[in-house]
Amino acid sequence: MASAPHTLASLPDISKNVATWVAEVAALTQPERVHWCDGSTAERDRLREDLVRRGELRPLNPETFPRCYLYRSDPADVARVEHLTFVCTQSQEDAGPNNNWLAPAAARAQMRELFRGCMRGRTLYVVPYCMGPLDSPYARCGVEITDSAYVVLNMGMMTRMGRAALERIALDGSFVRGLHSTGELDPARRFIMHYPEELAIESFGSGYGGNALLGKKCHALRIASFQARSEGWLAEHMLIAGLQNPAGETHYVAAAFPSSCGKTNLAMLIPPESLPGWKVFTIGDDIAWLQPGDDGRLWAINPEAGYFGVVPGTNRATNRNAFDMISHDAIFTNVALTADNEPWWEGRKKHVPVTDWRGRPYDAANGPAAHPNSRFTVAATQNPSYSTAAEDPHGVPISALIFGGRRRELAPLVYEARSWQHGVLVAASVASETTAAATGQVGVVRRDPMAMKPFTGYNFGDYFAHWLRMGQRLAHAPRIFHVNWFRQNAAGQYLWPGYGENLRVLHWMLERCAGRVGAQDGAIGLLPRPQDLNVTGVEIDPAVLAELTSVPASALQRELAEVRVYLQGFGARTPVALYEELDQIGRRLETQV
Repeated sequence: MASAPHTLASLPDISKNVATWVAEVAALTQPERVHWCDGSTAERDRLREDLVRRGELRPLNPETFPRCYLYRSDPADVARVEHLTFVCTQSQEDAGPNNNWLAPAAARAQMRELFRGCMRGRTLYVVPYCMGPLDSPYARCGVEITDSAYVVLNMGMMTRMGRAALERIALDGSFVRGLHSTGELDPARRFIMHYPEELAIESFGSGYGGNALLGKKCHALRIASFQARSEGWLAEHMLIAGLQNPAGETHYVAAAFPSSCGKTNLAMLIPPESLPGWKVFTIGDDIAWLQPGDDGRLWAINPEAGYFGVVPGTNRATNRNAFDMISHDAIFTNVALTADNEPWWEGRKKHVPVTDWRGRPYDAANGPAAHPNSRFTVAATQNPSYSTAAEDPHGVPISALIFGGRRRELAPLVYEARSWQHGVLVAASVASETTAAATGQVGVVRRDPMAMKPFTGYNFGDYFAHWLRMGQRLAHAPRIFHVNWFRQNAAGQYLWPGYGENLRVLHWMLERCAGRVGAQDGAIGLLPRPQDLNVTGVEIDPAVLAELTSVPASALQRELAEVRVYLQGFGARTPVALYEELDQIGRRLETQV
């Protein structure tokens, strides 16, 4: 970097613990220089200029995509590596079968050898950050040490990063320690270790966002979920959105979906013209921290300050807000390029690609032009539906919790849990078809409780029990719903139009919360009757709507058996209450067959 590094003396009120830790890491990694990030605009501009000079960032068309850049990661480093991600607790049972486990001492020793001397000739960046509004009692802070300027730029968008965060750390006296190095980008020397009992993270050998932006999945979910259990709150893989009906009533919902299942689209939903008077506000698109309030309700903050979203499929028709917000001041990762130096991805309607995500001349025989997991990074304030409530230190009250996945069969369009306990079972039994956001085979149905399978920092059995305890603390608990926008017919055609039309389903949920609409009593839960859903203005056959709001009995029987086997995988730590709920569904099913 062209500028002189910051020194400890130039940043007042630095926590002594941070300074001591940075000195220890520098002694181990042996960087050429140390730079304390202050989060300033001047710092950001210098970093970008340096990366452009080195050829790591490419400026895009300044007229059509001003201040936008393309970054290409290594072709073998394009997604989260769940098989190389570990939770390192003293007891293997505490990590649970839902996590890969290593003993902390063994993991530390292995990583120490990888980090030894790994930053020679490089700059060590100290990135202090705050997850959540700086003045929020629910916020938690961290420091990431990294040798990647790309990581610094992204953390500057995704978190409250810099001097103010460092001052908050000095005030709190505690922080999550995150050490990252790209290493040699060797897949055989790539590991992401989490030490929840120590509030620490170590990541080596990857420059990809989910593995390298340690404030995101690593801190805000894996470490924070462990913190949340001990402190009495929830750290969840959820969007937060505000929904205002034509009468002016605003309700907030939090919703959990695995990656590439419509989460960003729902967070930034644009009401269809056939539903005038509705407004949707975005609080967050990916992560929610939820706290029981003094009023008996559940309150949520978004710990992030930006979006790191999947870009394929984004256009003015599918998500106009997302498309508009990435038209300036954005970083694109692993997209293609057009002849006029604009970013291109599958789903973009304008122009054609000439260069693929690897930088090769585009050839359809080589696969998609943009990587299926290509990304955009932008500040949340660029979203046209952004709500300043995202900066409220006390968060927003949650009326409904929504869970869902990508299921071609079985799961209905929407149903409601009968109680909080039943809702925990609904959330714990979520299943979805895998996507390109994680390495491995695409299209395989896997169980993904609360959309947290890759992100819970401890045993799922204990996690389910924590959810049940949380319900007992809420005098006015949110209602819990399950949705599936992806049900298909035998020909593979989607039965529901999705996107903005999903507001119709959300409308039914909010009317249920207000006690203003009915439901039919099904074995799986409470389903809307066809007349309960407002489908005015959308073409949908009554027979299709009936199919969307029903569940084949034989398929549900198989599902219940599979859920039981899955829960048994967590042994004695699985709460008995979940088996009781399964038994009740089975009995209801018997009476309806």
